[in-house]
Amino acid sequence: MSRKAKHFDTRFPPSLLHPKHWPTWLVIGILLLFGLMPAWFRDPIARGLAKLVMRVAKKPLAVAKINITQCFPHMSEDEVNALIRQNVDNFAIAILSQAELMFGSDKHLCRRVKLHGFEHVKKVREAGQPIIFIMPHVWPIEYAGLRLNHEIPMVSMAKAHRNPLFNWFSNKIRSSQKGRIYMREAGIRALLSELKQDNSFFYLPDEDLGPEQSVFAPFLGTTKATLPVVGRLASAGNAQVMPVKIGYDQQAHQFNLTVMPAIDPETMKGKDNEALALNQVVEQVILAYPEQYMWFLKLLKTRPVGEPPLY
Repeated sequence: MSRKAKHFDTRFPPSLLHPKHWPTWLVIGILLLFGLMPAWFRDPIARGLAKLVMRVAKKPLAVAKINITQCFPHMSEDEVNALIRQNVDNFAIAILSQAELMFGSDKHLCRRVKLHGFEHVKKVREAGQPIIFIMPHVWPIEYAGLRLNHEIPMVSMAKAHRNPLFNWFSNKIRSSQKGRIYMREAGIRALLSELKQDNSFFYLPDEDLGPEQSVFAPFLGTTKATLPVVGRLASAGNAQVMPVKIGYDQQAHQFNLTVMPAIDPETMKGKDNEALALNQVVEQVILAYPEQYMWFLKLLKTRPVGEPPLY
């Protein structure tokens, strides 16, 4: 990694061959094996793995239950549990299939991810503008990013893994369409610089980054702390902001990726308005495929003054 550039160096360092990394290599080897399998064969195995996850992942499942109960207060307990089971199924499918992105051909990527609504992207690109794609944390987000990066120049930003081998492996996948991957500490300036170089990127507005600079806004059946920065970033970089949704069709063994029309910049003027607009977009994406969302995240960690913590 280059500290100066603050983006991940995906060249392979020989130090990753050290024996201390051999257990990680075993895991990666298993993932690569699954990546080589056809989806029709791999998906049933993933659903079997999901049953094991349901038995052992007690803490993440408890977080998911809190999130879903808060976001969908009308759901019965049976409905909440059913959504959690579907969610774990999709988690396992995404984990076991992701390695195919590292060595699959462009044709394979296009077969696996059907792209809809690309006319909205073409319109913006023909006007000479880059795009900030809005997508919350969903299990197939790597598929969405790489499929769009196949069509237009893009960069990304990611948090580093503690394990250096997994760090190299995951960012090698993310950069398989030649997109540059920045470390999170690179900050907004790096993304603004990329917009000015006509590179688009994904922004994930659903992460709870704490009370500082966040604004509370309605979110599904509750209230959520949201960081309103996208509107100013888009304005400074002459970019359009477009929501994206993706869902996995287990029958067809394909992902459906849809780019929605650009958000009206007027609706994001002012921090409160932007937080509301972003949360509404995230709601749309989640409600399209609620089983695909990362309900395991502590997305409601920051609460308004006077409210008790949820986790």
